[in-house]
Amino acid sequence: MERNDIELLSPAGTWEALEAAVFAGADAVYLGGSHFGARAYAENFGPEEMTRAIRFAHLHRVRIYVTVNTLVDDAEMPDLGEYLCFLSNIGVDGIIVQDLGVIRVARQVAPELPLHASTQMTVTNSAGAVFTYHNGMEQAVMARETTLKDLKTVCSTTPGKIEGFMHGALCVCYSGQCLMSSLIGGRSGNRGRCAQPCRLPYTLVNKEGKDMLAKVDAGHYLLSPKDLNTLDVLPQLIETGIRSFKIEGRMKRPEYVAVVTDIYRRAIDSYLDGHYEVPQEDRDNIEQIFNRDFTTAYMVKKPGRTMMSDRRPNNRGVLLGRVQSLSRDHTAGTLKLDRDLHLGDGLEFWVSVGGRVGTSVDHMTVNGKPVPVARSGSSVTIPVPRGIRLNDRVFRTYDNELMQYAAQYFGEDHKKRIPLYAEVTARLGQPMEVTVTDEEGNTGTAHTGFIVEKARKHALDEAAVRKQLDRLGTTEFALGELICHLDEGVMVPMSEINEARRAAVEELTQKRLDAFLPPRKKAVWHREVLRQRENHGTRKHSQLSVLVDTLDKAKVALDAGADVLLVGGDSYSLPL
Repeated sequence: MERNDIELLSPAGTWEALEAAVFAGADAVYLGGSHFGARAYAENFGPEEMTRAIRFAHLHRVRIYVTVNTLVDDAEMPDLGEYLCFLSNIGVDGIIVQDLGVIRVARQVAPELPLHASTQMTVTNSAGAVFTYHNGMEQAVMARETTLKDLKTVCSTTPGKIEGFMHGALCVCYSGQCLMSSLIGGRSGNRGRCAQPCRLPYTLVNKEGKDMLAKVDAGHYLLSPKDLNTLDVLPQLIETGIRSFKIEGRMKRPEYVAVVTDIYRRAIDSYLDGHYEVPQEDRDNIEQIFNRDFTTAYMVKKPGRTMMSDRRPNNRGVLLGRVQSLSRDHTAGTLKLDRDLHLGDGLEFWVSVGGRVGTSVDHMTVNGKPVPVARSGSSVTIPVPRGIRLNDRVFRTYDNELMQYAAQYFGEDHKKRIPLYAEVTARLGQPMEVTVTDEEGNTGTAHTGFIVEKARKHALDEAAVRKQLDRLGTTEFALGELICHLDEGVMVPMSEINEARRAAVEELTQKRLDAFLPPRKKAVWHREVLRQRENHGTRKHSQLSVLVDTLDKAKVALDAGADVLLVGGDSYSLPL
């Protein structure tokens, strides 16, 4: 199996997260636009930023998939059609969809735009995967409740590509099909506005209102699952035949995207190299960056209540140590460390009374001496907040050193540029020629409008040429090797060299983009598509639907002229 056979798919909710995913080794990135995405409260990408994102990712040979995975109302169809045309025309590599109506409109207005079945289509078996394929979806995201055994069967029996989640948050409801947020607060998860009520505290009571877990060692977050982590089963997951491995986290900060992408990139590559290995440092870091404790969900076995993070619905950090002693006024505490501690780290004390108390480490001493790092096994003294007691557990929720490591993957100062080879020819009496070439052999060539002439004062040399060609700061490129063919004692204005460089790089850029994704036929939305859809769905008369919960009511409704019976599994009563 080659690296090209496996796709590492990372999330991005911001531009910084997109850079983190691309530079940390993702093969593809999924993100949301300003419409029709299941994460309406992420920053998401507006039209201009989306266009820029496609260009940026494609130059770095990374695919972009856009989420169009909400359920869409009829009144939104004109906006949907225009949006799908926009996504196809800017070169999106695929859209992730749930609504069959979205699929139909996409096939009509943007037939060259690839479709991927969202996990919210609840594909759990080979019949579901085959269904998505025959309905035009080249890739299907499996429900997170699918076992390794079933994944292998699905992958071996469907002609389409199969995608699976391998890390991140889990939904308590089957494949994300949750109506709880909608019912409680009017914020529908299927419309991108889930309020995550599963992360709230609850009490399990019987019909008398008695707490059923009062005598059981359980927390209050009864519906909050742990996070998925497949590092222990990644070889088996790859061997099922899955070809796209998805990291959850479009609401996460760019440091999270960087760390998780980097770790899974190296883990997958080690498997492909024939010696699968995950260093302990990587396991520690992936736990540190965010965890609600980890699980493999349903992949290996049914985990029952052990899949739930019932004591902590958000990042719990990693256990750092315990409080060994306190100063007389309780303003300083000495911790016995199980891990290294750095200045700038954020800590949380799990106190016996009052829950959790947090602090940031801005000063610490070991044996009375200030230190920037306290090593595992040592005793370190730091200022502590009120309420801390002896033997309280201490968790690190913010690792300053890890965050600095993650920061190398995003931001203008850490851009990983594409090297260019340049060749410049300046012959007396002819235009200067500038040619740039990338590592794939794509080229761009431009000539100056100025005819090379004899220098009056300063003759052109390689250093002067390099200085002008190296001015690539607004591009994704960096100048590598430069070869100059310069007649002796000639000159060309710097502005002319700059313009030739710009034109040559722009030509190479377009060739590089076209080589990654060949140009498509322009997609155009027109209202006639909507009218055809409306005419197709018209009926001679309106239908009358009746909700019933007993057999007698069903008979009466039908006798009275009902066209449709609505029968809820939670309310229908069988005759005794």
